[in-house]
Amino acid sequence: MRIFNTGKITFEYPDTWEVEKADILSNPDCIATLSKGQNNLINAIMFPTATTLDDYKIFMEDAISDDGGVILASDFIQIAGLDAIKLHANMDTPDINFDMHTYVFIENKIIYIFELRTLDISGEAESEFINMISSFEILK
Repeated sequence: MRIFNTGKITFEYPDTWEVEKADILSNPDCIATLSKGQNNLINAIMFPTATTLDDYKIFMEDAISDDGGVILASDFIQIAGLDAIKLHANMDTPDINFDMHTYVFIENKIIYIFELRTLDISGEAESEFINMISSFEILK
């Protein structure tokens, strides 16, 4: 396992995943982009927020449904010692059909969103993603 550390957050990731250059031009809130082959992409973003997990869960579900996605599961959970939203959706676009797994944390008025977009039907990418999220830590 390798360690991703921004000075603000840290998490472990398998060496089969590659850290990409975060696209901060089109998404200035992006703190990490990781890929595993061409079929698996993780984006992590963080930004100040006044919202709550309850309100953000509703917003996120509405946004996915409005984009034509099908929500397969959406729950409040505790992971990495923090309260979080765990969402699983299927997105069907004209170009591609993929699964999306999202974890959202809100701590000290900062939102942290981790999103896996995958074509992997074996569940391996999702399992690795869960392990990454389980090791997530907000540095003080």
